[in-house]
Amino acid sequence: MVTSSTWERRALFQAEPWAKLLIGTLYHYRGTAYLLHEFAIMPDHIHVLMTPLTSLEKALQFIKGGFSFRAKKELGSNMEVWQKGFQDHRIRDAGDYAQHIRYIHENPVRRHLCEHASEYPFSSAHPGFELDAVPQGLKPQSIDESYGAAKAAPLQGKTETPFQTQTEPVPLQSKAKTA
Repeated sequence: MVTSSTWERRALFQAEPWAKLLIGTLYHYRGTAYLLHEFAIMPDHIHVLMTPLTSLEKALQFIKGGFSFRAKKELGSNMEVWQKGFQDHRIRDAGDYAQHIRYIHENPVRRHLCEHASEYPFSSAHPGFELDAVPQGLKPQSIDESYGAAKAAPLQGKTETPFQTQTEPVPLQSKAKTA
């Protein structure tokens, strides 16, 4: 999951043409630079749950650079759009995946932009967005709760993340459509 903020946290995506153009940019590079699993376009930042098909940095360069190019061309804007860099979190297992889907979907509700996640038009929680399937091979949270995934081989190396939270696992639900 990646999060990237606008320059000086300006609410650029509060304007519908900007938000729609960013969604168009996300879908333009989908399938070539990354698989798109979930997203939320907030007024001053974005959350994207993706599987990069190239390096994560390159995938974000396509999104941020591609959007900036299109904003200049299609919206007539020469302003700086993005803060430098981004925050990322590598998904550890099916429970972590489900937790981040919930976080992405509920972000507009927490910010009082809508009452229900499905009402927010600039999020994958809103009906009608085609998304890529849940990545296969996510390690189950526990052997008893495999979320329908096949048992994965144990990790060979030790992987740590900057922060780890303990939460109750949530059943994984996918809205992904497969072609």
